[in-house]
Amino acid sequence: MELFNPALEENITFVRPAYFIITGFIGIPNVNFYFVFLLFVYVLSVVGNGTVLTLIIVDHTLKGPKYVAVFSLALTDILSSTAFLPKIIDIFLFNHRYISYNECLTFMFFGFTLPAMQSFNLVALSYDRLMAIMYPLHYQVKVTQRSMINLIAFLWIFTITLILIVVGFITRLSFCKSVVINSYFCDHGPVYRLGCNDVSPSRVIGVFFILPVFILWLPMIFILSSYICIAIALFRVAVVKERVKALKTCTGHLSLVAIYFIPILITFTIGAEIHPNARIINLSLTSVFPPMLNPIVYVLHTQEIRLSIKRILKFTQRDKVMAK
Repeated sequence: MELFNPALEENITFVRPAYFIITGFIGIPNVNFYFVFLLFVYVLSVVGNGTVLTLIIVDHTLKGPKYVAVFSLALTDILSSTAFLPKIIDIFLFNHRYISYNECLTFMFFGFTLPAMQSFNLVALSYDRLMAIMYPLHYQVKVTQRSMINLIAFLWIFTITLILIVVGFITRLSFCKSVVINSYFCDHGPVYRLGCNDVSPSRVIGVFFILPVFILWLPMIFILSSYICIAIALFRVAVVKERVKALKTCTGHLSLVAIYFIPILITFTIGAEIHPNARIINLSLTSVFPPMLNPIVYVLHTQEIRLSIKRILKFTQRDKVMAK
């Protein structure tokens, strides 16, 4: 870790660049097909999550604390896809690689806030499943719609505050050397390493403390702990049929957890051993795939949402028949 040197720091003139240059995906053959694929992923993400949001809004049966968290996750997925994919396509497909300083920091803020909020939404859903299985008779008292709204609001405020701290330390850096960012967006690591004054606060706060601990490890530990408690509670249930029934209510959430955390863990475990371009592609897919797959999981694993879709399709067909 670099040590802070006051004498050296005083000799460095503070330089804030007018722009950065994002250089990811260089040297990959036929890479334009990948960006067209990302456009397809974006459309699916918006349509899928937009459908889930619409169902929760219009269908009165999809109410309760669980669907507050599902609504927040679907909203976060749309915002995350919109923050990442159109900008990535604009940068690389249309070769607009220059990005202003303020726009880069904004890109960094949304690029970490929204994925972090995806993680915390999964925490809220695991809390909901934990309370539902541990305290089935008192669930509606312990977890109300208002309490879940308050929890989601707190998680949003907490996440935004954390990422503002991370970005705030970037604004203290002087960029007197290179302005080339070797990533697919204004990633924190590639940006702070360009600083020519003391970067240790950004390294400690962003790399060793806030980003991995609060966004990855603490949510994952909470979710794993929740399911350990759920497993213990289910083993105490005498009737096997009741165990299976309770476990089925968790399969959708477990699928969401796997979709989000497993690619991240794999990427960061083997990231240093693979080619930089392969790592950039893995990270970009990790960012865009969960928002696309999450609504598919809702439909496959949530009976209430499947029934809601059937009701709406039935009403639509009936209205068409009546119109004729």
